Amino acid sequence: MPYPPPPRTPSGPRRRTLFASAAGAALLVGCSADPGSGDSGDSPSATERARARAAKDSAGLLERYDAVLAAHPTLAGLLRPLRAEVAAHAEAFGGTAATRSPSPTATRSPSPAAATAAPEAVPATEKGALADLAAAERGLADRRTKALLDVPGELARLMASVAAAGSAHAYLLTEGAR
Repeated sequence: MPYPPPPRTPSGPRRRTLFASAAGAALLVGCSADPGSGDSGDSPSATERARARAAKDSAGLLERYDAVLAAHPTLAGLLRPLRAEVAAHAEAFGGTAATRSPSPTATRSPSPAAATAAPEAVPATEKGALADLAAAERGLADRRTKALLDVPGELARLMASVAAAGSAHAYLLTEGAR
């Protein structure tokens, strides 16, 4: 006797699918790397440039989270854990990141790099702000996934892991916008 299908199929990828794809990406990168493909086999300057670029990208994403938190403090419950992850990603790539969220009322003096760059415009609605953050996370995860072919083993594994986390963040932000 066949079982009837479930009454409602959830939209979007399931949690198991996200975890399986993250684990599969890490295994694929780990298995496809040559045994001698460590940092010594590749040009150190190319590896360091890729690491620095990844740290800078994570720091830029962290600034976006801070801007959204400042504009929409009611989203703090959803965004603070994701922001903490992005800060950890920046530090894992060798960058520096603030480990605590700034309070929405705290004023920060802009860094010289931030003063020269145009500030990111935060959408006026919470839904728009979440959608903007989700697009940023998704875009960065896609760029990191493409960059996996150009970096050596350990850095590739780190980038694969962070790209998978970014995809999960994008999914959570998209669900939070509903």
